[in-house]
Amino acid sequence: MNQPIRVIVSGGGTGGHIFPAISIANAIKALQPDAEILFVGAEGRMEMQRVPAAGYKIIGLPIAGFDRKHLLRNISVLWKLWKSRRMARRIINEFHPQIAVGVGGYASGPTLNVAASMKVPTLIQEQNSFAGVTNKLLAKSAKKICVAYEGMERFFPQEKIMLTGNPVRQQLIDCKLSRAEAVTKIGFNPIRPVLLIIGGSLGARTINESVISNLSRIADSKVQVIWQTGGYYFEAIKETLSAKGCPANLKVTDFINHMDEAYRAADLVISRAGASSISELCLLGKPSILVPSPNVAEDHQTHNAMALVNKEAALMVRDVEAQEKLIPLALTVATDDTVLKRLGENAKAMGLPDSANIIAKEVLKLISNI
Repeated sequence: MNQPIRVIVSGGGTGGHIFPAISIANAIKALQPDAEILFVGAEGRMEMQRVPAAGYKIIGLPIAGFDRKHLLRNISVLWKLWKSRRMARRIINEFHPQIAVGVGGYASGPTLNVAASMKVPTLIQEQNSFAGVTNKLLAKSAKKICVAYEGMERFFPQEKIMLTGNPVRQQLIDCKLSRAEAVTKIGFNPIRPVLLIIGGSLGARTINESVISNLSRIADSKVQVIWQTGGYYFEAIKETLSAKGCPANLKVTDFINHMDEAYRAADLVISRAGASSISELCLLGKPSILVPSPNVAEDHQTHNAMALVNKEAALMVRDVEAQEKLIPLALTVATDDTVLKRLGENAKAMGLPDSANIIAKEVLKLISNI
């Protein structure tokens, strides 16, 4: 390739879409350092900050999701979709990409649809075990569909599917600390078990309420707990703990800066069941209790969680049952070495390493076939 290759990467909305997108872009640059990569995201969404922070240019589309509860509100959504398609066409005409990669999220729909209509090859990275409507539609014109779970021929043409896994943040894999060192750095006793509770960068209300409802159980337990509340809930939780008292074996934070060290310290993880989180848990071989969010389209997270539960690679507690069952179960499992070993080994067996590099090579392969 004499001229630098040009790649559009589109999607975002959540860290679960953005982290894989940036990982794929980094892998392409590692293989082809002079590659020109342009991100296309949605205005006002997380990617508009995270992508530039990673060193890439991004253009935002005025796209929004459909409101399934209030259908009349979708008049403005349709207008934004029309505007987004026009913008996507202009972006493609000006940037001249040789391929467009979609990672999910609002922007990937119009961007990849327009790219395909303009004869630009497209590659979809489907992160969930249950494909969404947008990706099922985009799959008809896609050249390759990279998936993280087996059995995706239910949704996509089998000849287009490539099992790659979901790319994860590289620093999670590169952590040099031992478990004992990580636990000590946090300020806990390495002899006692550690439970890590995470609900995503914004937090998870149900998981947080489950902790608040079980403070006395945590205080009476030998389990040490790291609790990421999310920024949205942090101040209110601090006030509650100030009034009720915070157990000595509970460390509370709004955001974990060194997630690699937190994972290394943890013997058990409580988490939502987003595709990115599950990929991290599997790759690291972490036992987990998953609490699928009920607020995602097509109940993706329950399907993701069940893919692990069915292989005894995780436990699951439904959101509506979490306040009663989650913490008692976690405190029991965290002290059961047999269960922890089984969950961790089975999760590790589901992990697919080097995903970003595999997808990046497929991107370059598709470009070379033009």
